[in-house]
Parts: sequence; structure tokens; C-alpha cells
Amino acid sequence: MIVPMKKYTFLVYHEDYQIFLEKLRKVGVVDIVERTKNMDDETRVQLMEQRAIQETIKLLNRRRIASKDSPSPETDGIAIVEKVRELLNEEDGFEQQLNSVNKEISNLEPWGDFSLGTLENLKKADLNVSFYIASAKRYNPEWENQYAIGVVRSTPTSVYFILVSDSDEPVELSAEEVKAPELSVTEVIKRRDAILERKKKVADMLDEFAATSIPVLEETLQKLKTKADFNRVISNTRVEADEKLMLLQGYVPESEEQKLIEFCEENKILYVEGQPEETDKIPILLQNKPFAKLFEPIGSLFSLPSYHELDLTQFFAPFFMMFFGFCVGDAGYGLLILILSLLLKRKVDPSFRPYLSLAQYLGIGTVILGTLSGTFFGISLIDANIPFLSGMREYFLDSQKMFYLALILGCVQILFGLFVKILNITKQRGFKYAFSTLGWLVLFLGLIARVILVQTKILPEGEKIVLYSVLAVSGVFIFLLNDPNVNIFVRIGKGIWDIYGMATGLFGDILSYIRLFALGIASSILGFVINSVGLSLLETPYVGPVIFVIFLTLAHTLNILIASLGAFVHPMRLTFVEFFKYAGFNGGGKEYKPFTEKIKK
Repeated sequence: MIVPMKKYTFLVYHEDYQIFLEKLRKVGVVDIVERTKNMDDETRVQLMEQRAIQETIKLLNRRRIASKDSPSPETDGIAIVEKVRELLNEEDGFEQQLNSVNKEISNLEPWGDFSLGTLENLKKADLNVSFYIASAKRYNPEWENQYAIGVVRSTPTSVYFILVSDSDEPVELSAEEVKAPELSVTEVIKRRDAILERKKKVADMLDEFAATSIPVLEETLQKLKTKADFNRVISNTRVEADEKLMLLQGYVPESEEQKLIEFCEENKILYVEGQPEETDKIPILLQNKPFAKLFEPIGSLFSLPSYHELDLTQFFAPFFMMFFGFCVGDAGYGLLILILSLLLKRKVDPSFRPYLSLAQYLGIGTVILGTLSGTFFGISLIDANIPFLSGMREYFLDSQKMFYLALILGCVQILFGLFVKILNITKQRGFKYAFSTLGWLVLFLGLIARVILVQTKILPEGEKIVLYSVLAVSGVFIFLLNDPNVNIFVRIGKGIWDIYGMATGLFGDILSYIRLFALGIASSILGFVINSVGLSLLETPYVGPVIFVIFLTLAHTLNILIASLGAFVHPMRLTFVEFFKYAGFNGGGKEYKPFTEKIKK
């Protein structure tokens, strides 16, 4: 449900305004009304600094270095960001430097470790030294008798040699002349070692920052956020009475209202209390029971509800749980998800535990739906010859019945969505505006009830009175009572348009729920194939049992991950597209963000 909000207006003398805001921030319950979207230069710089610090914290966390008890010698978070950025930029350049120097070493190694001074002495003696590379096939040993040639290195593919001559005239050889090395290989290796040493030193410095500086960065980030919030409040303050009075408006949850009133009375703050107006952008604070609360992050992926409509979290939560179980479709997988969630809850950070509690419920849904389909770690309990299950086989649902169950669940959710839409419209505009939706609900439920009554022989075959009664009542609601604000002819036109929309969309929306069956059966089949391949590996001599266990563990783990991904995405799609549409969900709500202190204690 959405927590009711109260709107408060504060009037404060300008000289007391700074102190008032500091005290109001400590109360931490008022969501300030935004009057302007403009951002001043100071706030823009603060936001850029916040992003830089957040990115630096992420990069340092990726190094996975255990934190040290000793504090960082650097206490300025912005300075740490700059130093880390410089080190990271330097670290990024090491690979290019090493590639270049390794290539240079590779070119110099065949020539060995010679003295550059000797080459200079030869040049001073008017002797030219040329460096050549020839393929092993083209190198002619007779060249050594014709010219002053010295072979430096021979490989199966190439011959490296030098030629010394006292003439500037070129020598015609079937070889490639290359540029004389400017450095010896030893000097280049020393340069590479220096780069590697610097690279290690930079890595150690970054590790040191990761071990000691993250708390400083987090504290600086919180300070920047607090300062930015303060500036945001200042920019949304209205100045009155020749800049003598400061007017500020905000929203407070009714549950926190008494705390604010006590603050105002204690500090003699003039305030006006009132209800939010229809056109106000009222912040949204959700408050659900423990089970539904776990599903709030899923709903927020689409949008928060607007203030004047219903929060649909409690309505879609049970369906999402069942749909997830339907898509995974294996009781063994569900049991594994449930057990792992229970074990991990004791070890993870408390802030992450709600997600594991959600995983527990999804695991329970998987156990229930997997049991209905008779699948356990890819084993079909319907076909397996297990004595103690012989009396339970008739309760398992085969693939055809699971197909029908998916369609039935789709119809139930859509009909339930129409019921929720009636509640939603009634809450926002009044019950008389929900007559059209009520007509559709009467039509569908009436036709379903008539089919059941005929099938159970309570009504005779070909019965018409109930059918015509249902059509007449629903027709009145759909065509004549759909909008009390327009005349009868416009209402009829709206009814025709409503029928067109329902006729073209309803059938396709119901068929969308077949994806539940398709994903569940795909997961079960893949589990069966994994077991079949595993049993064939079991026949491998000597190592068969080991390979069997390893293969089953890895393959079933991969199948669980793939099935869980699909089981999360597709129920979410059915919720956001089908259920939200039939429930009349508009969304667009703004999250409740009170003006409060953000410094971690």
C-alpha cells in the first residue's frame, strides 16, 4: 500500500533559515517540493565529483583487496580520486609500452648483445657496416668468400648476417637490408624490466588505496551528497516579503508527522499543514506486509504507482511466485534454490537478505509447481518406476494438463486484474466510473459460470435465459454506463471502441501465458537430456562415476541458471504488460526521498 502523505509549508525568517535547514535535516522526514529543475554550477560540479568517487570506489573494490585497520594517510577524498585516476591512466599505458618494447627485443635478439661503440669506431675508420636478413634457402655461403660477411645467427628459416665494406656502393645480394640497431638487446631488456617494476609498483599503490582509502572515499561521497541536498533545498526555497521570509514546502508520511510537529513547536517554526492537491507530484513511500514487501524491487523496475492509485505489489506477488515456479518447472531445482537461500542468509550482508528471502519464496513456488508436473532434477516421476509414488501418480499433471493450467492461470490473472481495475478507478474517480470494467467482469464471469453449470448438468444444454441475462447486464454497463460525463451516443461509441480493443487484445494476451508452459517443459526436457547423457558417461571404465558426478553437477547448475533467468524475465513481462494493463496501472510515481543527513555513523 501507499503511505498517506501530508503537505507542509514552512515560513522562516531569513536570518534563521540556515539553522532551520540544518535542524530539519536531522529530523529527516520531509521530502522537499521541487520548484525548479535548473542546476547551478556548484551543484553540477558536486554531481561530477560524486560520479568520479563512485566510479573510483567500484574500481578499487574490483581489486578485491582486504581492508586494513590502519587509516589512509590521505584524508581528502577528491585528492585520492585524482591520484587513483593518474595511476589507472599510467596502468592502462603499460600494456602498449610492453608490447612495443617486446617487439623491439624480438627484433634485436637475433643480433645478439653487441657493442654500439664498436660500430662507431668502424664508422670513424671509414668502414660501412650493413645488417642483412636472408631466407635460409636464398642465403649463399659463397658470399662469405666474396665479401667481408659475418653470420650472426642462423635459424631454420632465416640467416642474420652483417657486411663490412670500405665502399659506399651498394652490394647486390638476395637479402633484405635492415636498419642498424640503435640499442643493444641488453639495454632494451633493462628498459622492459623498468617498465615491469613500475607496473608492479603502480599495482601495489592501487592495492594500498583499495585497502585503506575506500572508507575515506565513502565518507567524502556522503558529505558531497549531503551538501548537494542542501543546495537543492536552497534552490527550491521561495523568497517572500522583500527577501525577509523563506517559504519551503515538503511532504511528510502521516506515520512520521508527529515527529515533525514536535520539531516545529520546539523551535517555534511557523508551519501550515494540509492535504496534497490532485495536481501535485506527491512522493511515493510503499508499506507492505513482509511477503509483498519482498516483491517491491520487482515492481519498481517498471515504475512506482502514482499517489492516487493502488499499489499493485500485493496483487501480483503471489502470481509472480507461481509463474517463476512454472517456468523453472522442476521440484528438485526449487528445493536447491530454497536450501541455498537459507544457508546464504546467515553469511551475507543484512541489506542483501531480503533478496534471499525472495529467492526462498520463489524456490517454494518452484517446488509446488515442479511437484505438480512430477519433475525432480530432470526425472519424470510420472514415468519413473518408484513404488512409494505409485499412489500419487494420478495427482501429477502431464504436459497437456500443464498447458491448460498455464492458460487457466492467465485467465485468472486477467480477470483478477479487471477486479483490481475496478478498485483502482473507484479509489481515484469513484465507483460510477468503473461500470464499464464491471460490465466486462460480469460478462466473463457470467459466461464461465454458465459453461460450468451446463457441464455439471445444473443447467440444461442450450439454455438461453442465463446467457441473455449476462449479455444484457454487461451490455448495459459497457454501452450505457461507461462514462457518466458524456451523452448516450458518445457512451455507445465508447462501448463499441472498448469491445474492439478487448476483442483484438484479449485472445493474444491469454496466449502469452503459454510461455509459462513452454519454459517449464524446456527446462524439464533439458534436465532429462542431461540425465541421459550422464548415464551414458557412467559406463566409461574406471573414471565413469567421477565423470558422471562432475557432468551432472555442472550441467544441472547451468540448466538452473538458464531456467531461473527465463523464470524471472518472462513472469515480469506478463506482470508489466498483461496484468498491469488490465489492472489499469498508470505508474509514474516519484520515490520518497527525505531531506536527511547522509553521513554514515
